[in-house]
Amino acid sequence: MPQTPPFAAMFDSSGYNRNLYQSREDSCEGLCYHDNNLLSGSLEALIQHLVPTIDYYPDRTYIFTFLLSSRLFVHPYELMAKVCRLCTEQQRLDEPAGDKSRLRKIAPKILQLLTEWTETFPYDFRDERMMRNLKDLAHRIASGDEMYRKNVQQIIQSLIRKLASLSQYEEVLAKINASSTDRLTVLKTKPQAIQRDIITICSDPYMLAQQLTHIELERLNYIGPQEFVQAFVQKDPLDNDKSCYGDRKKTRNLEAYVEWFNRLSYLVATEICMPVKKKHRARMIEYFIDVARECFNIGNFNSLMAIISGMNMSPVSRLKKTWSKVKTAKFDILEHQMDPSSNFYNYRTALRGAAQRSLTAHSNREKIVIPFFSLLIKDIYFLNEGCANRLPNGHVNFEKFWELAKQVSEFMTWKQVECPFERDRKILQYLLTVPIFSEDALYLASYESEGPENHIEKDRWKTLRSVSEGAAIHKSTDCKLALPLDTFKAKCLAACLNR
Repeated sequence: MPQTPPFAAMFDSSGYNRNLYQSREDSCEGLCYHDNNLLSGSLEALIQHLVPTIDYYPDRTYIFTFLLSSRLFVHPYELMAKVCRLCTEQQRLDEPAGDKSRLRKIAPKILQLLTEWTETFPYDFRDERMMRNLKDLAHRIASGDEMYRKNVQQIIQSLIRKLASLSQYEEVLAKINASSTDRLTVLKTKPQAIQRDIITICSDPYMLAQQLTHIELERLNYIGPQEFVQAFVQKDPLDNDKSCYGDRKKTRNLEAYVEWFNRLSYLVATEICMPVKKKHRARMIEYFIDVARECFNIGNFNSLMAIISGMNMSPVSRLKKTWSKVKTAKFDILEHQMDPSSNFYNYRTALRGAAQRSLTAHSNREKIVIPFFSLLIKDIYFLNEGCANRLPNGHVNFEKFWELAKQVSEFMTWKQVECPFERDRKILQYLLTVPIFSEDALYLASYESEGPENHIEKDRWKTLRSVSEGAAIHKSTDCKLALPLDTFKAKCLAACLNR
């Protein structure tokens, strides 16, 4: 059988030997190849291609690609049930007096498949049906050999630890969101009681960039690869018009990461708009320019873009008197690097450079690549929208999913980097929990700093002041996106996250 094509950045650090098992030779029934590349196949044939035998183990790039994309057509628990049934029937695992020599040949391969599934897509196993099928198949394998029993225990214990860690992370996120309440918009006199700013917490821009990188890598680490697919789940036309995975679509970690981008943008704008004195606002802008530059040098493009986005928000950009006191040369360079024109050509060039550096790095510091996440989602969204999941003959369009898996696997490599910087709890707590202004509150603070310049601004200022007298402005978390994208791109991205 032709080998499935390898692609770059496929968990190279894991030490997995891609040539550990040879491909079997058969008729390839139900699968379509061209130049030894798997292009399409019926869903059943693709499932069969996933199941190991004594003489065959699927290429691990195929395993990742199929497990990633199959959820568009079949629930993971249904796929696991089919895999378990095929393994049991084909290898006669249900026979009470099975051939032990045969079991010794097939068991390591089945265990390896279960290991790859549980390690790469552990969130699938939050479903009790998945866990039942996993334990049932593992029990059949382990019942006849003590060594396999230990292997099974290691697989399940490792999975339980991953799921427990996820639950703890979700609890922490909930506590952070609960503690981050909005400041009231009592801004006429800007009382000094709420004037504690980020520079008093962290005066070193490089230190702040390091702590931002801690937050980025932690949140990236909890995004499962399947979330990129589940964000775009649609109805499968061959599934009786039912939404295949819609009832179990879970993209919470992905959405939390986008919310972090928004929070950082609004935090930057809040810190700039808060100071009473013009020189303090100018100092804050220059401080964030330095932080953004350090993020760029680290390879933290997501924080970089969030900071630039915050400084480009209208309540900040309209402060002309403040900006006149700022040395903007460094900021102009950063804006040029993240310029959205030509589909973010400059940024993509910088990202490729960081990715290349990461491949040859000798330290975690050099391995850091944190992409501008919303653009990554947009790229995957347009890849999904631009190609059909099914071909006219009903085959799964596997050529499309090779490309999808290539993009997601590169992200998976980046997210596994351990942050090399020392954590500072005080700075992290401030970044994650300090209250921030909503868009309306930002405008009000901006007008209080530098008065309205035209009738439109005067009318808005009057309205905002009347609102602030009666109640707090709406929560900033209600603002879904604060991205430096044009309207069309922003709508596409919103569709990605809200579908």
